[in-house]
Amino acid sequence: MTPELALILSLAVPATGAFGIAVTGAYPNLREAVTLFTASTLFAVVLWLLQFHLDGGAATLTIVNLLPDLPIRFEVEPLGLVFALVASGLWIVTSVYSIGYMRGNDEANQTRFYVCFAIALASAIGIAFAGNMLTLFLFYEILTISTYPLVAHKETPEAKAGARIYLGILLTTSILFLLTAVIWTWFAAGTLNFRLGGILAGQIEGPAVAILFALYMFGIGKAALMPFHGWLPAAMVAPTPVSALLHAVAVVKAGVFTVLKVAVYIFGVDFLAISGAADWLLWVAAFTLIATSIIAVTKDNLKARLAYSTISQLAYVTLGVGLATSMGIVGGTMQIVAHALGKITLFMCAGAIYVATHKTEISQMRGLGRLMPFTFG
Repeated sequence: MTPELALILSLAVPATGAFGIAVTGAYPNLREAVTLFTASTLFAVVLWLLQFHLDGGAATLTIVNLLPDLPIRFEVEPLGLVFALVASGLWIVTSVYSIGYMRGNDEANQTRFYVCFAIALASAIGIAFAGNMLTLFLFYEILTISTYPLVAHKETPEAKAGARIYLGILLTTSILFLLTAVIWTWFAAGTLNFRLGGILAGQIEGPAVAILFALYMFGIGKAALMPFHGWLPAAMVAPTPVSALLHAVAVVKAGVFTVLKVAVYIFGVDFLAISGAADWLLWVAAFTLIATSIIAVTKDNLKARLAYSTISQLAYVTLGVGLATSMGIVGGTMQIVAHALGKITLFMCAGAIYVATHKTEISQMRGLGRLMPFTFG
């Protein structure tokens, strides 16, 4: 297998899987078998790309040039591989869990659920392997749109309201701030291609650097940096497997991953340190971290507490970026992996409690540890 083919497969497998899931929707066992096969195949492709990269290979793929030096482009690099491994690996776990959860609660629209999940994973892989900011932005928006039906899955007034908040905040921040930052970068640097060390050094200077950096940080609403964090608690009306997708597999992780990509490949860590453009981010990230931790402990609803915990924990990633050091970037990357593994476990426990007892409030759970020792242990 060539690296170009592997890159194509990393996008085509989940996209084709979504079609296969839709076609087999009338046959639940077959539909779920297609889901598991698709997730496993994607993970195998990402593992192949990992080994190819570790062996010193370089994998790039250009689909089409929209303008001179402005292509839809994909590239395998270390940060993208970390995110792709987390997303594809946890998709397998989430798919297995979803089968029991969705059937156990007799959820409606299960085929739509699995289709949108697959499209969301295709989007996440597109973000992971994006070779420039234009490609990343396009898949970032596809991820937002494909997860909207998942948030609104139950189709109750509360679910629809939460989904509107989710879509409203993420689209508003990305179109008003992130798209503006991308266009500004294009005019300043003449390219949007990711390059280690950044593409903006010597292209902009003074206060403009901090302003552009702020547009990126607040435009990446999926990172849930205050004050644009409200979409995440609002989205907790979704089924627990969707919460796992939002928190651990794709959505929030796509946000903080994009923050890292922008810092490393658009600005460059050294340029951020010399210009001081990221200094303000330390204060915003620290405030987000502390404030949402305090809010979390006041919440009685288990999923709401976990939602604010996610905002707090992933503020450590933006805090690492704010340090503008290589160790800050490494620490932020490690936090993405650690949080993904920990938070998906917590949400699966929350879902298990709901399926077994239909309890959602922490105050209702006194004594449940004796009934569910494995879950609470």
